[in-house]
Amino acid sequence: MGKQFALVVLNWNGKKLLETFLPTLVAYSPQANVYVVDNNSTDGSQELIQRDYPSVRLIQNKGNYGYAKGYNEGVAALTEPILILINSDIEVTENWLVPIAELYEEDPELAIVQPKILDYKNKAYFEYAGAGGGYIDRYGFPYCRGRIFSTIEKDEGQYDDIASIFWASGACFFIKNDVFKILNGFDEDFFAHQEEIDLCWRAQNRGYRIKYCGFSTVYHVGGATLNYANPQKTYLNFRNSLMMLYKNLPAHHKFSTIFIRLCLDGLAGIYHLFLLQPKHCWAIIRSHFAFYKRLSKMKNKIEFTNINNYFTEKSIIFTYFVCRKKNFITIHNKQ
Repeated sequence: MGKQFALVVLNWNGKKLLETFLPTLVAYSPQANVYVVDNNSTDGSQELIQRDYPSVRLIQNKGNYGYAKGYNEGVAALTEPILILINSDIEVTENWLVPIAELYEEDPELAIVQPKILDYKNKAYFEYAGAGGGYIDRYGFPYCRGRIFSTIEKDEGQYDDIASIFWASGACFFIKNDVFKILNGFDEDFFAHQEEIDLCWRAQNRGYRIKYCGFSTVYHVGGATLNYANPQKTYLNFRNSLMMLYKNLPAHHKFSTIFIRLCLDGLAGIYHLFLLQPKHCWAIIRSHFAFYKRLSKMKNKIEFTNINNYFTEKSIIFTYFVCRKKNFITIHNKQ
């Protein structure tokens, strides 16, 4: 009988990260076949895998395709029932796959799962990219259980649970193989950042379930491939968020919602100027022009849906900056 999981690491010039994290990934994942999809690295990553990790299967992409196309190309021929798409800077823990395997067995309609993601550099705290599972507000701004904007919670067991979430982090992303292929994988126009939120939204438009499993823990370095302070990350996040809204919002309030979002982005640009970060302000402006340029192409990708309950918080910006509520449990009145 074949293994249940295909554990797939996307790599681009990450030899040092592979040397650090691949040993425990292999040792602690006996239920998985381990693959490295290489985006045409030039740092000797391929030679390292072939020499030191004979059990790891190397899949070679012809170029640096980014996150979205890199994974789409890399997993196309894989047949394991569940894909685990995991960053090269993730440290896994012993038996981390067991509770997630049980969750899939208990819920046949479950498509996507995220484990608890803590900070590798400060292991008592959640990590920015995913934390305890993600949500978006009405205008597409993402936030997490355990992380809202720059406020990151200490892990005190408050999210040691199973919960329905809106999106799972691409840092460690479980998805049924057949669902990934039905959805045609990630949108390659995103290149990198927020493509997992778009994929999760499209999955929910079609009735699939997404959950967080707080009984499985991984540690994420974060920012190892594109630092959080990099203006290019700002550009990709703002551009891709607008693309995601345009594709997935119900038609009857698509344009009003996007118009308000554009205004909020303008305020964000001004905020970066006040912080003496003109490159980030310019990145937001560029993201808008890039979005407009892609409108005609995106018309063929619009999801026809009447789902209005994609958000539980109307404006996380208002709640966080005006109401000064910075804790997920406080905002959502969760026990």
